[in-house]
Amino acid sequence: MNLSIVIPLLNEEASLEELFSRINHVCQSNDLTYEIWFVDDGSTDLSWNIIENLKVQYPQIRAIKFSRNYGKSQALHAAFERANGEVVITMDADLQDFPEEIPELYQMIVEDNYDIVSGWKKKRFDNVMTKNVPSKLFNAAARKVSGVYLHDFNCGLKAYKKQVVKSIDVYGDMHRYIPVLAANAGFRRITEKEVQHQARPYGSSKFGTERFIRGFLDLVTLWFVSRFGGRPMHFFGAVGTLMFIVGFLSALWLGISKLIDVSKGIYGHLITNNPWFYIALTMMIMGTLLFVAGFLGEMIIRTNREHKNYNIDEII
Repeated sequence: MNLSIVIPLLNEEASLEELFSRINHVCQSNDLTYEIWFVDDGSTDLSWNIIENLKVQYPQIRAIKFSRNYGKSQALHAAFERANGEVVITMDADLQDFPEEIPELYQMIVEDNYDIVSGWKKKRFDNVMTKNVPSKLFNAAARKVSGVYLHDFNCGLKAYKKQVVKSIDVYGDMHRYIPVLAANAGFRRITEKEVQHQARPYGSSKFGTERFIRGFLDLVTLWFVSRFGGRPMHFFGAVGTLMFIVGFLSALWLGISKLIDVSKGIYGHLITNNPWFYIALTMMIMGTLLFVAGFLGEMIIRTNREHKNYNIDEII
């Protein structure tokens, strides 16, 4: 099978039939064998009914229904586990992405041997102040921190080699950082393609400006995990050891100073009256706690963790 097309959705009943019709036409016109994975992320409208009706007519449709809204990352994770296509393409269900981009994205993976091709919405049709400007700032920060130089991390239209999506673990709100996760996993052939974008024809956006706040927090998490995720002791242990040594040396200095004063016949003050005593004690305690945190982190990453934190109601 050439393609697995993954489409997470939430309350997109108005766009699903048109979206599928365009995808089907594009794939048939280019002789591409394909499957579509619709992932209903807790829709409360008729989205699932429409998918069931389409499934009756078109056997290439696959669908997953979540029991409630878990988020885009979990939706992608569920579909990635089940995708069978040689190339996996993700796109949004709101018709802002153009299915007509699919053949060229497929060719760039198969013929040019890229691991990931990320869409770049160079010309956007979104609100300038609430989406365009924050998006530019976010993307600039993401490029700087991650070292992956893409113009548009948030674009939902992306193409992947099958082995990429099978090798990475998409969780939390990390869907926008899949290229970074892939790069950390050793997939370095990452490029971007300028894609068309249009204003949403139906419904309203499911993402508010708070996604940029979560995005920056996730970026900090990703920076830390990419550098120390496999060896937390290198960070927590090193910082903890340094703090403990500084605290111990400070306490030692206080003790030696007290002994020197006593040898000179000076008995007027207690070590506990010196603020440095409490600073040294605090640093020793914090250093010990950080060291223990690093040790526990090492133990945790050596156990099998399960990131599948969603509940599926039905699969067709």
